[in-house]
Order: sequence, then structure tokens, then C-alpha cells
Amino acid sequence: MAKVLMKGNEAIGEAAIRAGCKNYFAYPITPQSEVAEYLVKRLPEVDGVFLQGESEVAVGYMIFGAAGAGERVMTTSSSPGISLMSEAISYIAAAQVPAVFVNIMRGGPGLGGILPAQGDYFQATKGGGHGDYRLLVLAPEGVQEAVEMTMNAFFLAEKYRGPVMILGDGLIGQMMEPVEFPDNLKTEPSNKDEWAANGMATRNSDKRNLVKSLFLDPKDLNDNNLALKSKYEQMKKEEILYEKYNTDTDYEVLITSYGTMSRVCKTSIDMMEGQGIHVGLFRPKTLFPFPEEAVFDAATKKSCKKVICIEMSMGQMVEDVERCIKGQREVDFYGECGGDIPTPEKIIQVIKRLL
Repeated sequence: MAKVLMKGNEAIGEAAIRAGCKNYFAYPITPQSEVAEYLVKRLPEVDGVFLQGESEVAVGYMIFGAAGAGERVMTTSSSPGISLMSEAISYIAAAQVPAVFVNIMRGGPGLGGILPAQGDYFQATKGGGHGDYRLLVLAPEGVQEAVEMTMNAFFLAEKYRGPVMILGDGLIGQMMEPVEFPDNLKTEPSNKDEWAANGMATRNSDKRNLVKSLFLDPKDLNDNNLALKSKYEQMKKEEILYEKYNTDTDYEVLITSYGTMSRVCKTSIDMMEGQGIHVGLFRPKTLFPFPEEAVFDAATKKSCKKVICIEMSMGQMVEDVERCIKGQREVDFYGECGGDIPTPEKIIQVIKRLL
């Protein structure tokens, strides 16, 4: 299929439609509002439904309702909006229903700013709402990966019957790149009739399906949490994705970075190679589950003396990197979070100071 030039936010909306999502509920917030603007025109063309909620809180429960009925459903938002949806995300995880959330991050905390940032790593990977639950979190580095991950997110949400998050940032949402929409989308026969509250007449059954997150009996609540934990352990075995860049060389420094920040780091690495400075990059594509063993192996290569985590935040993923490396290498951090993305030249200065 030929590539087409699209803005990131619009490409994410189109990817959702091509993945079979015909239900989209949202509330506008910069820098992702173009997703809604695109889908309000596009969804009627495929007999889909778009509804703007009165708030992100309301949107979260619209998502819960559609997901509980077994429908493919998605919302997109940005940092504070995801915060307001966090209670509903916790309910969705507890009720074990599939849904896709896209966070095009902006600066924070508070209202912060509308430019790109990566300050929502903790929110995405450590739950965000209350209780013992996790999200499967995918982090694209550009528009093409955002398309592919959005399309795959619906499959993963249904495979694990739970919420999946695409964690992008304002740069991915606003930039334009050539994209290709895959036609080999992973699909499997849906078993939603076994659990969805979609009506007994719909599934020609006399069995009632109950979607709930309330478990007043201590044993039932514990059992539900154990079932969730089992899913997260399965994710760790089957869904880990990462990229290694320039790691065939005897690199002295390993950069760990994700999302659009990692693209800047790649440019820095290429520039440093020309100066005889060998640096590798480890980029997790899944932030949860985190590639624990792979980052340990990359960091403990004999030639590697130091690890530096570079983020558009004050330091969040760095905690997972330190945890995984287990003290075997010194881990430094460099970050900016005002909305100005560090340049390749700035990253080179930081690396040279390390060396």
C-alpha cells in the first residue's frame, strides 16, 4: 500500500478505524485535539459513533460502558485528561474489559504547558489510579509506529481483556510523516460472548453476563487480583518489545531513551561516530512490561562503562533502568521538561562530559 503524508493525531484516528474501532468518546485538550476533529468527520463514513463527553471523567465511564458491551472502543487525551480518567481506568482493569487509551503527553505537573513532554511515565506504567492494576503501555518513536501500535493495541486489549495505553507526546501528535497502514493486522476470533454484557438475545444465550468491579467478599477480591497479576506475568513473557541501536560496536556509553527523545539520541549517536566516540542506544517500545533482562544485558556489555537515561522529564524511566541494572553500572540522567526538546548537539555535550 502506498504511503500517505499525515499528521500524527490524524493518523492515530485513521489507524483506530482500520483496526475495527467504531466507538470513540473524547474531550478536547491540546496537543491531541486533532484526533477528535478527524474522527468526527471520518467515523460517520464507517457507521461509527463519536460523542464528546462533558468532561474527561464522563468520557472514562463512556469507555467503560462500551467496553463492557464488548465493543472496540478508544479515547485519546493528554496528561491532565488522563488523570481525570484514572478512576475509570482502574474500574476497567478490575472488570477485565478491553479498551484503548492514547495519551499525547504535554508538560506538567498542573496545567503545565502544551508542548511535548514525557512526564507521565509514572502515571502510565505504575497504574495511575487506585488498586493493584497495570496497563500494557506502548511507546512509539514516530507517526508510523504510532499507527502500528494503535492498530495492535486493540488486539492486545482483547487478548488480555484490559486497558492498553499508547504513550506518545505532543511532537508525535503534531508532526507530519509518511505513513503506511498495515493490512496484516493481528486478529483472532473474539470470545466476547463469553463475558460481555451485550444482551442474551444478541448472543442467542440464556446465560447472563455480569461486568463488575465490586467484590465485597475478601476471597473474591483476592482471586480477581490474582487473575490480574497472572495476566501481567503473561505480558512479561509474551509482549516485551525494544530496539537496540549502534550496539554492534564496542560502545563506551549506553543511552536509554524512549519515544521521540530516542530519535534525537540516534542523531547524536551518528554524529559522535564520526568523531570516534562509540555510543549505543537501548529504546524500550513497551514501557510495561519493561524489557528488564534486555536492558541489563545491553548495560553490562564489557566495553560499556556508563549508562545515561535521557528523557523529556525530571527523571522517571531512569528508576526502572537503575532497578534493572542492579548496580552493575553507574547510571546517570539528563532531562529537560519545559517543552524544548534537547538538540543532538546538547546530547553530545552531555555524553562528552560523562566521558
